[in-house]
Amino acid sequence: MKKNLIATLIAGLLIGSGALDASVYKVDPSHTNVGFKVKHMMISTVTGKFNTFTGTYDLDKGQFKALSGQIKTASIDTGIAKRDDHLRSADFFDAVKFPDITFTMTSATKDKMTGNLTIHGITKKVVMDIDMGGVVEDPWGNMRSGFVLTGSINRKDFGLNWNKAIEAGGVVVGDEIKLVVEVEGIEE
Repeated sequence: MKKNLIATLIAGLLIGSGALDASVYKVDPSHTNVGFKVKHMMISTVTGKFNTFTGTYDLDKGQFKALSGQIKTASIDTGIAKRDDHLRSADFFDAVKFPDITFTMTSATKDKMTGNLTIHGITKKVVMDIDMGGVVEDPWGNMRSGFVLTGSINRKDFGLNWNKAIEAGGVVVGDEIKLVVEVEGIEE
């Protein structure tokens, strides 16, 4: 009888702890950075970010089960107002016509995430590297998790074709965009 009680308690603890491991998190915008880097004039790198975004993700024992996010294209910020206005224009993001960038995960392993990225109304499959930071309880009793996604895309695959030739050779804007998405989320 005592053995059955102990076995039942252990089974209950194992089932209970498994349920606690599976969690849905909401992206915390105040501790998240949705950034990018692109070559400028073939000699330097311009960095930027998007300031307005939302997202949720589902983790089970540190493994992604789902992730989706939405970015407002008009929130692009490179630190230069004139450049940001040009990036919002029809030459690039056409933020009025295409106000959102979206990403929906389709699969993930421990180190890679695959998903559908939609920019400028065009959806392409992308693969990002995952650097999982972990899960902790904050001082206020909330569970938080963090991770970094990195990867690159070709902007022309998404219809972002504007460019100008440089007299010395090359172009003003590189085609490859490096993505760096640093996320912290709070368990819902």
